[in-house]
Amino acid sequence: MARYIAPLIAFAILVPVLMIGLTKDPSRLPSPLIGKPAPRFELPALEDPGRRVGSSDIDGKVALINVWATWCVGCREEHDFLMRLAESGSIPVYGINWRDDRNDALRWLEQLGDPYEFTAFDGDGRIGIDWGVYGAPETFLVNAEGVVVHKHLGPLTTESWQRDFVPRIAAADAER
Repeated sequence: MARYIAPLIAFAILVPVLMIGLTKDPSRLPSPLIGKPAPRFELPALEDPGRRVGSSDIDGKVALINVWATWCVGCREEHDFLMRLAESGSIPVYGINWRDDRNDALRWLEQLGDPYEFTAFDGDGRIGIDWGVYGAPETFLVNAEGVVVHKHLGPLTTESWQRDFVPRIAAADAER
């Protein structure tokens, strides 16, 4: 009988901890990159594998780095918002196509539109590891000095943009 009590006690302790965890907003998880230089990268361009794109193309700019994939439901949810954001010209948006099929990604952009200044192709996910990506979509705000000032997990929305990005972009612009 005693051998059944220990697992029951452990289960009784674990359930409330897990229940509390389920109430937390995953988009609020801290990133170890915040306040640190953005990881440097150079990858083949999605549209032209012979061309290399990466950090050097973004240097000196306040920029949005959006990690996306065609298999990602949240990426499809946020795509219309990214199109509107790109059309507004308020901030350059750069894409990293992560752990995806190149042809699927090209079809996606052809069908839905291309909001990106460029899209780097990270087919094996190695650059995503450097950026601490563990799911798509993830979006990073990088200031003109190349420092990550914000990371957003999940689809971008007008609400999350206004709440989390606009004030940080204004602060990054004021620093320049």
